Amino acid sequence: MGQSDTDFTGKRVLVVGGSSGIGNGIAQAFRARDAEVLVWGTRANASDYDPTDGSDLDGLAYQQVDVGDPDAIEAAHVDFDTLDSLVLCQGTVVYKRGEFEREGWDRVMAVNLDSLMHCARRLKPMLAKVGGSVIIVSSISGFSANVGNPAYAASKAGAVSLTKTLGQAWAPEGIRVNGLAPGLVDTKLTKVTTGNPKRLEGALRAIPAGRMGLPADMAGAAIFLASPLASYVCGQTLIVDGGLSL
Repeated sequence: MGQSDTDFTGKRVLVVGGSSGIGNGIAQAFRARDAEVLVWGTRANASDYDPTDGSDLDGLAYQQVDVGDPDAIEAAHVDFDTLDSLVLCQGTVVYKRGEFEREGWDRVMAVNLDSLMHCARRLKPMLAKVGGSVIIVSSISGFSANVGNPAYAASKAGAVSLTKTLGQAWAPEGIRVNGLAPGLVDTKLTKVTTGNPKRLEGALRAIPAGRMGLPADMAGAAIFLASPLASYVCGQTLIVDGGLSL
């Protein structure tokens, strides 16, 4: 892999949901390769995030946008006039069977699925100017059942399908749309598993690689998909799960 293939000097990247977890790992990976990176998150200021939750906003521009609200997406001002890569990594989950109720279902679908389309459509003109790429972060839950979380599973399946459909629709305009589907990654969203020793032990037994994924593992896949190395990859979702879904 040549350095030039993954050098993002002068490139502009927006990572939605880049304030912590997988999104933050991806944002910092682009910054490490000299991209200019903007992060959208839900809190008022970058200083409102706790580094112990996996938030490293050093060197990243930050903007508060609640993508669960379509009007907030439309109203958001982006300082960039062009965009080389848009990473859609927003996500939420409701535990204790809350997704079986209307409020939980609606909130998860709004953030995990609806906002993907709203963000992509809103930022498409900026991507089209430079032949940019979109990366939709879904989950291996989009390929199977997810016990207790119907909205999470359905939204992630929708994200995989949206990746295919936008990939087909926008490729003629020079915009590549692809996705990545993480398995079990150590973030604050998975604390319900990682914080329970017995549950974690069972989860690790199911992963052939023998360990949980890290945000850095997901970042490697994102860098590849955004780079010229993936110039002929279109509409695909790359599974990055240590073999868990096998």
